[in-house]
Amino acid sequence: MEGKRAAPASASDEGAKDALGRALGPTPSQSRFQVDLVAEGPRKAGGDVGAAGKGGEEAKGRFRVNFVDPSAGGESPGEPGGGGSESGNVSGVQNGGDTVMSEGSLHSGGHHHYYYDTHTNTYYLRTFGHNTMDAVPRIDHYRQTAADLGEKLLRPSLAELHDELDKEPFEDGYANGEEGAAAGEAAVTYTPDSKGVVKFGWIKGVLVRCMLNIWGVMLFIRLSWIVGQAGIGLSVLVIGMATVVTTITGLSTSAIATNGFVRGGGAYYLISRSLGPEFGGAIGLIFAFANAVAVAMYVVGFAETVVELLKENGTLMIDEMNDIRIIGAITVVILLGISIAGMEWEAKAQIVLLVILILAIGDFVIGTFIPLDSKKPKGFFSYKAEIFMENFGPDFREDETFFSVFAIFFPAATGILAGANISGDLADPQSAIPKGTLLAILITTLVYVGIAVSVGSCVVRDATGNINDTIVTELTNCTAAACKLNYDFSSCQTGCPYGLMNNFQVMSMVSGFAPLISAGIFSATLSSALASLVSAPKIFQALCKDSIYPGFQMFAKGYGKNNEPLRGYILTFLIALGFILIAELNVIAPIISNFFLASYALINFSVFHASLAKSPGWRPAFKYYNMWISLVGAILCCIVMFVINWWAALLTYVIVLGLYIYVTYKKPDVNWGSSTQALTYLNALQHSIRLSGVEDHVKNFRPQCLIMTGAPNARPALLHLVHAFTKNVGLMICGHVHMGPRRQAMKELTTDLARYQRWLIKNKMKAFYAPVHAEDLRDGGQYLMQAAGLGRMRPNTLVVGFKKNWRQGDMREVETYINLFHDAFDVQYGVVVIRLQEGLDISHLQGQEELLSSQEKSPCTKDVIVKVDYSKKSETDTSIALAPSSSERTPTPRKDSKSSSSPLNMTDQRLLDASSQFQKKQGKSNIDVWWLFDDGGLTLLIPYLITTKKKWKDCKIRVFIGGKINRIDHDRRAMATLLSKFRIDFSDIMVLGDINTKPKKENIAAFEEMIEPFRLHEDDKEQEVADKMKEDEPWRITDNELELYKTKTYRQIRLNELLKEHSSTANIIVMSLPVARKGAVSSALYMAWLEALSKDLPPILLVRGNHQSVLTFYS
Repeated sequence: MEGKRAAPASASDEGAKDALGRALGPTPSQSRFQVDLVAEGPRKAGGDVGAAGKGGEEAKGRFRVNFVDPSAGGESPGEPGGGGSESGNVSGVQNGGDTVMSEGSLHSGGHHHYYYDTHTNTYYLRTFGHNTMDAVPRIDHYRQTAADLGEKLLRPSLAELHDELDKEPFEDGYANGEEGAAAGEAAVTYTPDSKGVVKFGWIKGVLVRCMLNIWGVMLFIRLSWIVGQAGIGLSVLVIGMATVVTTITGLSTSAIATNGFVRGGGAYYLISRSLGPEFGGAIGLIFAFANAVAVAMYVVGFAETVVELLKENGTLMIDEMNDIRIIGAITVVILLGISIAGMEWEAKAQIVLLVILILAIGDFVIGTFIPLDSKKPKGFFSYKAEIFMENFGPDFREDETFFSVFAIFFPAATGILAGANISGDLADPQSAIPKGTLLAILITTLVYVGIAVSVGSCVVRDATGNINDTIVTELTNCTAAACKLNYDFSSCQTGCPYGLMNNFQVMSMVSGFAPLISAGIFSATLSSALASLVSAPKIFQALCKDSIYPGFQMFAKGYGKNNEPLRGYILTFLIALGFILIAELNVIAPIISNFFLASYALINFSVFHASLAKSPGWRPAFKYYNMWISLVGAILCCIVMFVINWWAALLTYVIVLGLYIYVTYKKPDVNWGSSTQALTYLNALQHSIRLSGVEDHVKNFRPQCLIMTGAPNARPALLHLVHAFTKNVGLMICGHVHMGPRRQAMKELTTDLARYQRWLIKNKMKAFYAPVHAEDLRDGGQYLMQAAGLGRMRPNTLVVGFKKNWRQGDMREVETYINLFHDAFDVQYGVVVIRLQEGLDISHLQGQEELLSSQEKSPCTKDVIVKVDYSKKSETDTSIALAPSSSERTPTPRKDSKSSSSPLNMTDQRLLDASSQFQKKQGKSNIDVWWLFDDGGLTLLIPYLITTKKKWKDCKIRVFIGGKINRIDHDRRAMATLLSKFRIDFSDIMVLGDINTKPKKENIAAFEEMIEPFRLHEDDKEQEVADKMKEDEPWRITDNELELYKTKTYRQIRLNELLKEHSSTANIIVMSLPVARKGAVSSALYMAWLEALSKDLPPILLVRGNHQSVLTFYS
């Protein structure tokens, strides 16, 4: 029984289907696991081989959980391990799960079936003593879905372990953004079969490559000249300085490479996963391009050497320049052939080239110990203390300086990323990259220093090459080392063909067998060219897979067992060929060096940045790094860029910055958990804590709004108007209360949070979305007012839409709505009520497009919404939107064949137009501020903040205040003085002396008619009946209350008349909100006041601050 598997439903190519033709598999309403009970007793199944020796007792009650990926088809791939024993399923976990692919990899067919077998996969059941769905820690639970090594297993979700069994569990989702990058990569990842995949160890994959790339032509042709110019001492310093930069970069590369599994892409992968797509995308492109052009540079170096040999033998084909082009073109075609033949052939070629290179170095070393008389006139005397002493100090000629010599040498030290660049082809990149890179740096540095000291101790700076320049009689005025060795090269003041300074072929002259040095030069150039020709396409392929530059998507495709980027090879070949045909590489060489240095600088900076961000995910296995040393390394790289070539450095900075801005602007939809995210979080956290220690000050007051929007896309006008005075000024939180069955509401909270926050960002709303679950609207509002925000960044103003349909709805909802105001005042909040005559809620008109667009990129939502039903108000639909109509539901998905594209009726069209009116430029109009009561200044501050925004900047503020008829001028002057002290511009101040005039009779009659259905009429009823009715329906208006507040009622009606008279053409009206005493004024009467005050007007904001000053005229 041990090895038995639960059989998949069907293995047809079309996938399992039910009678209606729908694909079987998890739907949102089904569990994503199926429990298959295992038959009791020790009976063997036909294909089982691993069930020997298990008794019936142990078999009882066993079950298996079969996880099925919702994104997979119905096709059944091969059973892991061939349906045999436990080892088949665990094969992908050998050696830590990173180096061995199981033969029957479930990924190879493109369909993901994740098996979680609670019996066969776990050794712990006997230890625990019972079968459990809970899973022990294992590596396969932590793989990404697109992992190409081993299978991804899903641990049971918390809902599956915790929820009641008869209820539906949570839909499948991925925690903490795990799936984001994986899904993106899975879309274009070709996952090859495990058989025949070539993976390199650290020696062949990294050490050999790095050594070949670092040892370039410089070793044989330029190193002797550098020793001649700078002397042995400064030459060692030059080599040492270059090594410091490359070693720090090597340490940084090792740290990043050991901080998690490394895929293909080398430097690009390391930088992009550390610093994010912006820097990664910029560096990836220029690094791939630099490698492509480097191919041309190395091939031209090879061709030049060949042409020199042809010239010596007098066998030039056409002329020097064209010969270089012909030989270069032929060479690059041969190299392309080796690369396309596969990585294994390329690796064999590299080994052969390394052997030739080492033989050439050995040939030189042996030659230094064999002083031949024929070589003495050319300046070679073997090891002599006199020559060492003379060559130890510098002798700069022809305007050379220490830094110009350093600039010439430094490119010889680059190439340390050659191993990292093929990270996807390494068996264990985490171990191979640090070992191979650092050892290569050490070996190559020792060889460079050794050769510099050797050649400086054996060869004089100038020699004539004339055998007759031997000294017969001792010269009194000759102090040069050559004189002591009986040669007089004093005639070289005018220039000689030999010696360290004059002859680039010193190493050939010194060596035991000169042709071997030429072979070494060929080897050094060709190996570097080959390494670059392989690196460029691999980096470019990784870059294209991530879809950072959508135009390059076609280069992401790979071919064959090793996923070879053939299209990238062809592109690299064409770029290299183009530059070979130009054959003017003196201009391009410094740019290439700077491109490499820019990537080194960013690798160093990545380590510093990741360490600075203190992300818990930054845990490199390689411990020998230091964040400050990495920062120094990054700065050194930038300095060296300028030392090598200042204009090339500036050009590199401009290109990197340009690409960075482009990628930032395009905002690729990737989430790699970069250190930029971590540092943003850390900064936000530290600043929030710092802010908490600062007392509030009136000068720094900001309206921080909690808007009861419900679903944010349902009320865009509410959102845009509040955004007009909070954008870049204060906090804006969109509150959404979900009601109904707690279980379903909790599920909606999770999906809505991601969906609507994404919607806000997409619509450039600087706001947060805060959903809560509560029994009713009032409880939800209280939760939000008490708990929303963080530290000092907490709301201080409640914003609601006006409840337009209050007379038609349930009056208990009106009671809840008005109680929200009372609760807000209780916790010292200001209150803003926004009313548009057309209404605010457009969810029944616009939701299809909004919801579809917001769900396109949602990682949680797997089902496609075909149609959205807004009319459904069933008991199970739980998310209730707040304001203006608290009974309306957010849209629920359904699949419907009917079209809603019929023309909108006039009311809906007006509503749609009104909902977008605050997104347009407002033109030259008025914002009328009716500052009737002093609430601390919020009524004045909001319109001022609105006018600071670009869309509203042409609007003028007009201020209306109440006053006495006989003191109008005095009141106007007093208000003008106050406003000027507040430094708030206004176009006019109007003092209304007739506020307390009795309103028109028809308006009073209309008000009485409006409140009639809500009156208690207790005078017409018995006392007991009236008291019972008031207790059951506390919102009813009593006769006593109506009489008591008659003046206030008349004031609201009169104010509406004045508003129509003075402000009917204003863009918006901002007015003091009347306050009702808690427990004294019924909800219906207060609602009637607000209705009477704000009806038939332009958009109006009824504002009441918390009566603490928000304006000051003190500096």
